[in-house]
Amino acid sequence: MRLIRKKIAIVVVLVYVFFSLYAAYNVFFNKKVISRVHRVVKKGSATSDSANVAEEEWNPWEEDERVDSINVLQKRREAYRSYQEHIAKSRPKRYKVQIWGKAAIGLYLWEHILEGPLNPTVKTGHWREGEIQSGKINFSFYTGPAVVQGHVPLDTDSVVLVLNGREQQKISYSLQWLQHAQALVQAHTISRVAVVLLGSEQCTNDWISPYLKRQGGFVDLLFLVYDSPWVNDKDVFQWPLGVATYRDFPVVTPNTQMVSSARPYVCNFLGTVYKNSSREILMGILKQNDMEKQCLTNAREKWLPQETAETSRQYHTALAQSDLTLCPVGVNSECYRIYEACAYGSVPVVEDVLTPGSCADGRSSPLRLLKDAGAPFIFLKDWNELPALLKKEHVMTQAEKTERRMRLLEWYAGFRQQMKDKFTEVLEEGFFKLS
Repeated sequence: MRLIRKKIAIVVVLVYVFFSLYAAYNVFFNKKVISRVHRVVKKGSATSDSANVAEEEWNPWEEDERVDSINVLQKRREAYRSYQEHIAKSRPKRYKVQIWGKAAIGLYLWEHILEGPLNPTVKTGHWREGEIQSGKINFSFYTGPAVVQGHVPLDTDSVVLVLNGREQQKISYSLQWLQHAQALVQAHTISRVAVVLLGSEQCTNDWISPYLKRQGGFVDLLFLVYDSPWVNDKDVFQWPLGVATYRDFPVVTPNTQMVSSARPYVCNFLGTVYKNSSREILMGILKQNDMEKQCLTNAREKWLPQETAETSRQYHTALAQSDLTLCPVGVNSECYRIYEACAYGSVPVVEDVLTPGSCADGRSSPLRLLKDAGAPFIFLKDWNELPALLKKEHVMTQAEKTERRMRLLEWYAGFRQQMKDKFTEVLEEGFFKLS
């Protein structure tokens, strides 16, 4: 009997141990069972406690809230996109224009008017280029002997050609560039073309007429030097001759000494004296009135395209040391000397007569561009008026001369800015229809 009880107790203990180990195994090692139970509980199919837990976790509006959240996110994205588009529209649009400088007046346009840089800075460089922004246009400029047809890197469809049409040899060269530009237009490589032209001193420029758009050509705009009757301020605009950049005339920066210091000479004239010209008359008047001591003069009989280092130095010194610069007419009334005198603050005394040729004979001609801009020059119809003018100079105080010099320098700076603004605005309107 005792033995039976002992066996029963052992069996009970073994059963207890077995169930304890089984329970421990399920708790600590059998994760699948727990997960399966967890999923059943989520479905609400077990006990009331499980149902309560499932009720707490399930949200009947969850789908609506998710849709609302997506809508809010989309609205935010649309608002941000609209903001970006508004910023893009508000940002000023930039246009690209290339200038191909195949005439020396291109340097006056680029360095003196647009005030653009050039690299390399050495003037003898075969390829020189620069970039500058004016108005809504980003200009790039290329010049030098290495700038040849078909080898200018085009990153725009808008081009300005700077050409020389003063004599037949220059015209032939300019025609080659116009024909090259025409081929680019026909190939749809470029679509807008303007020309800055150093025209004939007699204003005979018929050779370029067939290329103008109004004559069935492709040139949209023409900026033309001298008082041409073609100028209408619609598609043909007058352009200043400027300084002799082909003789390396620099950009002169005024300083205090240039403005206020007394100058040793009343006037100057260094240049070519042609037979039977008003220049001969001028030199005769200076000699007759014993003015050669007051005025620095150096006359030569033959025109030279280039200056030596010495003659260039003499010329710049004469401009810087004279109150007045005498500007007799040459083949045209407009000459480089006028602008070069302005650069040094030496007041141009201009012979105000129309030269032979086909130039406009209007109310403001000759030199209508400068007159319309209010140039503070001294205009003479006859060099016989010069002695009386020089007598007035002798009674002027240094303060009066300084004030006049300052006025001239300020005017010339303002004139170049005016030309820069005009050039930019004409291209913006003519090329890109901006007003």
